[in-house]
Amino acid sequence: MNKPLLILITLALLGTGNTLLAADVKNGKQLQQKNCMSCHDDSMYTRDERRVKSLASLRTQVQRCESTLGLTWFDEETDDVTAYLNKSFYKFK
Repeated sequence: MNKPLLILITLALLGTGNTLLAADVKNGKQLQQKNCMSCHDDSMYTRDERRVKSLASLRTQVQRCESTLGLTWFDEETDDVTAYLNKSFYKFK
């Protein structure tokens, strides 16, 4: 493989990394309070027997709830809600 192609592939892979680093937690909170509180109160996120055990599974659950509610969030909005929930309740690294 030639060096320029390898550099481009590496940069592309780095660019698809964790988008939660750039998430807007404030927007995530607003979206969560507007859309999620009809089914979930904060005790859902703090209970001992919660099923979400990783950041990836948290994002998957946010996507599942979005789909169930018929929302049409952009990926960035899903990231925002995931980041808000993680920062406020889950604390995954």
